[in-house]
Amino acid sequence: MARLADQPPLAVVGERLCTDLTDVTDDPACLEGEGFWAVVVPYDAPPTFARFATVRPARPWRGPRWVGPERGAWSSSLDRAAFEAGVRAIRAAIEAGDVYQVNLTRQLAAPAPPDADVAALGAALAVGNPAPYAAVVRVPAAGIHVASASPERYLRREGRLVWSSPIKGTAATPDAFLAKDRAENVMIVDLVRNDLGRVCDYGSVCVPALLAVEHHPGLVHLVSTVAGELADGVGWPGLLDATFPPGSITGAPKLAAMEVIRQLEPVPRGVYCGGVGWVDADRGIGELNVAIRTFWIDPDGERGPTLRFGTGGGITHDSDPAGEWAETELKARTLLAVASG
Repeated sequence: MARLADQPPLAVVGERLCTDLTDVTDDPACLEGEGFWAVVVPYDAPPTFARFATVRPARPWRGPRWVGPERGAWSSSLDRAAFEAGVRAIRAAIEAGDVYQVNLTRQLAAPAPPDADVAALGAALAVGNPAPYAAVVRVPAAGIHVASASPERYLRREGRLVWSSPIKGTAATPDAFLAKDRAENVMIVDLVRNDLGRVCDYGSVCVPALLAVEHHPGLVHLVSTVAGELADGVGWPGLLDATFPPGSITGAPKLAAMEVIRQLEPVPRGVYCGGVGWVDADRGIGELNVAIRTFWIDPDGERGPTLRFGTGGGITHDSDPAGEWAETELKARTLLAVASG
């Protein structure tokens, strides 16, 4: 395989294979223009919108198989003691009335070989951890090397209609959900209703699904859906401005939760907890995931190319520190087995 910088740009998004890159920009206004765009919006860095001239149905991967780092090579930005201390700090902030819920995450990192290819990793994830909002985006000139196995929809847009489907609540089996899981889901549904209400016609925002159980490899989630109709004059720039970052990976109230995140998480989230997907500007449709269960390669890591992955969960006052740590392990287990397999 070619070195990272020499790999040709491509995207596999929405079950489409995109090649022949023509434009790259960080201006979301491009999504109201023309063409087919792959989208990567990091949590805390400028976005990348990449337009491809050739778009066709995705096909099975025919390149070299993925060979990842050894399982023991992964390090965590927060060890168990620090993560559990973070949970206790959030509970104290809730008691003080500063927040209702905060999504606390940690980042795992391992050395990546110079010729590591996220397309091969994406193919391995498609077999070992299939996901409804999977995506691969490789734009070396913009430093983008992302393979996502996200189970969560951030935004779906079809003309004026928009949907968001936040996940809150994770368990090994459906009968293992706690009252805390349902409470955090309902809190985030209210937050997403408020976000969409800023850019949707008054009275159009609704909740067509609440606390639905979805099965994914190795675990189950509680998923709700919030929908609305965009007000006249609102396009992708206004929609992203009103709703980003996704509420399910911040907390409530959103701005206060993000401040707690800045205080407790020692490294930037990067692509993790942002959004990855596609927009067909010609047809006025598009879909972005919440970039969880997502790997990305940092070409400029301190010790060379670094493979990164994030895991975390929503913390409420009922959260048990040990249980929250165990949830991050549960969410990461299958994905790391694929990435190190």
